[in-house]
Order: sequence, then structure tokens, then C-alpha cells
Amino acid sequence: MTTNSNFLQAKRKSVYVSILAILFVCLMLDYVPGASPFVSWVTPPVALFLGLAFALVCGQAHPKFNKKMSKYLLQYSVVGLGFGMNLHASLASGKEGMEFTILSVIGTLLIGWFIGRKCLKVDRNTSYLISSGTAICGGSAIAAVGPVLKAKDEEMSVALGTIFILNAIALFVFPLVGHALGMGQHEFGTWAAIAIHDTSSVVGAGAAYGEEALKVATTIKLTRALWIIPLAIATSFIFKSKGKKMYMPWFIFFFVLAMVFNTYVLGLSETGIQVGNFINDFARKMLTITLFFIGASLSRDVLKAVGVKPLVQGVLLWVVISVATLAYIYL
Repeated sequence: MTTNSNFLQAKRKSVYVSILAILFVCLMLDYVPGASPFVSWVTPPVALFLGLAFALVCGQAHPKFNKKMSKYLLQYSVVGLGFGMNLHASLASGKEGMEFTILSVIGTLLIGWFIGRKCLKVDRNTSYLISSGTAICGGSAIAAVGPVLKAKDEEMSVALGTIFILNAIALFVFPLVGHALGMGQHEFGTWAAIAIHDTSSVVGAGAAYGEEALKVATTIKLTRALWIIPLAIATSFIFKSKGKKMYMPWFIFFFVLAMVFNTYVLGLSETGIQVGNFINDFARKMLTITLFFIGASLSRDVLKAVGVKPLVQGVLLWVVISVATLAYIYL
């Protein structure tokens, strides 16, 4: 029995490594002249789908490695995207969506509390974590608020699982809806940044929709992520949990530095612009790999742990914020 189990585990790991190697090689072949048409199928949604398919069919192969790589590679990729963005244009995009960002963050928290606590009777901590993840930036917000809230491991797992499932759906659904509605690049980027939870799926959806959508979505989403700090502070007062550590998204600071460097240093020469574009392009490829890691983290155990009520809260809250954002954009 043990021998069979070890054999299956070895096979699972070999399949995992093989898929990862194929994705990486195909992405690197894009730099080989004439090879691009043959590897154009490797997109963020495809990478996420391959990760999901592997996890649901085979289970998790390297859970610790997967978790670490998805976290850090995402941060490095986001910083790399900054080398392809102009500071002045990005500030203009972020400022334009600031008013609705403030209203949507506060509104999402209040609506999430009403749906979760009053309508579905989800436990306090899980409901608050799901609302926080939906309001700001998914798993990062949950990771920041959880310790302050003194949330249990199972409460964190359920909230993260709920947000993660919806993130995976969003990466596929949002570009389809955007094209069906005839949304422009700027409109879609704004919608994705506010209505999709995690930075990874926001950037993935933006990249799938277009270059301008990617820039708008990334800027607004990272501006929105700064709300982690006031949210954690407010949580400590509301739930009287002072002295607890909170997660600080330092990669946002380096993303801004990358934009500044690209605008005032690399942008001054043709060679510098080419260097910035290369770093940006490589970061987008690494983001594609990141989405495979994220997809491979969603196992059947995670699906079982979520349960019906938290998932219903997450879906209802997600629908409300998505429709409200569309109304804001078009009206």
C-alpha cells in the first residue's frame, strides 16, 4: 500500500514538473524569432486552467513550494510591470477611480456584513474576512486582517478558499463579459480592478484584454490595495485587538519606484525604453507562470472546506460590486 502511495506521489510530482517546464519553455520561445505563432496559446487563463485541472485531477504535488512561489513570484512580477508604465499616466488613471474606490471599499464591507451576518448567518470572523477580501485585494487583505481579527486557521482557510474560487472564475468570465458589452480598454481595466479580488487575477484579466487595460487595472488595483493599512487599523479598534501584527504589501512601494525609474531614467533614451519594455514583458510571462501556481493550489480539500454559506456570501457580494462598478462606469 505504501509502495503504491509513493509511486502515485512520484507520478504526481513528475506531471507537475512537466507541465511547469512546458509552460516555461514555451514562454521563453517567444523570444526566438519566428517561434511566437507556435507558443501564442500560452496565456494567463490557459496557465490558470492547467493549474486548476492538475490540482482537481491529481491533487497537490508541492503545496509548500506552490504557496511560496505564487506569493513571491506575483510580487516580483507586479514590480516588473512597473518598468513598462509611465508615472504621470498611471497617477491620472488611479486618481480617476479614487472616488469610487473609497465608496466601493466602505460599501462592500457594509453590504458584506449584511449578507453574511444578517441573511446567511455566517460566523463573524469568516464573514468579515470574505467582505475584506472582496472590498480590497483578496488574499492579501485577508492575510492582513486575519491576525488582527484573531481569526482561527479554519476561518482563514474558508475565506481564502472562497475568494480563490471566485478569482479563478473571474479570470475566465470577465474578459468574455467585457467583449460582449463592447467595453473599451480603460473601462474594462477600471471594472476589473474594482470587481476582481486578488491582484493576480486582476492583472491576468487585464493582460488578457489588452495592454491599456492591463496598465489601468494594475494601477487602480494597487492604489486600492493601500486600503489594507486603514482597514487593519480600523479592525483593531472595532474588534479591540490592539498590538497584533499586520501584513504590509511592500511590493506596492517597489512597484511605484519601478514606475518612477522607468519614467525619469529609462524613458529618457531609446535603449532605456527597450530595457524597460523587456523587463515588463518578462514580468508578464512570469505572471503567467504565477497563475499556474495559483491554480495548482485549489485542491478538492479546499473546495470541501469552503461550504455553501460562505461561498454564497462571496458570490452575492461579488455580483453586487461587479454590477455597481458597471453602473458607475456607464452612468
